[in-house]
Amino acid sequence: MTFVKICGILDVDSAHAAVEAGADAIGFVFAPGRRCIAPQKAREIIRRLPPGVLSVGVFVDEEVKTVSKIARYCGLSALQFHGRESPEYCGRFTLPVIKVLGVDAAGRHELDRAGEYARVWALLVDTRVAGRCGGTGQSFDWHILVSRVFPRPLILAGGLDPGNVRRAIRTVRPFGVDVSSGVETGGRKDPQKIRSFVREVKAG
Repeated sequence: MTFVKICGILDVDSAHAAVEAGADAIGFVFAPGRRCIAPQKAREIIRRLPPGVLSVGVFVDEEVKTVSKIARYCGLSALQFHGRESPEYCGRFTLPVIKVLGVDAAGRHELDRAGEYARVWALLVDTRVAGRCGGTGQSFDWHILVSRVFPRPLILAGGLDPGNVRRAIRTVRPFGVDVSSGVETGGRKDPQKIRSFVREVKAG
């Protein structure tokens, strides 16, 4: 079954909606932006998650000691890096690491760097928009991934929603998918859209 991560969680109700829908992982953003969550709030939510659901902390070019401190305090089970983090940086953590590689609207991408990150847990390919770190709601041409071989499991993100995720999975055949804005209404997580998204993933 395709791995599902619901990212940008800000409250207990949204976390529970994701878990009840069948999500495998919940993402908490600790980088500046409208989905940024305070460590104390993330810790409260994580403590109420059932066993087996991954709690993933999302960071952008953060200091190692800060990431480690937040991870310990919150009880994170994995880390996701959206910035310019090097393979050496990613290797400094004991928790599983997801490294993000970007593709922009013009087709420029970081995919050729995938081989440098052969020791991370997974690689996540997302739409890259200047000044933004994910959650843009914009997709890219998935076909750019079809002929590529990645050294680690591939997680697909970028503009996914209940209406296109099944087609995305059939095109790319990723290990997993990651969604944030695609399951929101008015900037807030929508339980119905979360359920629809996970249902479409499982059907794909």
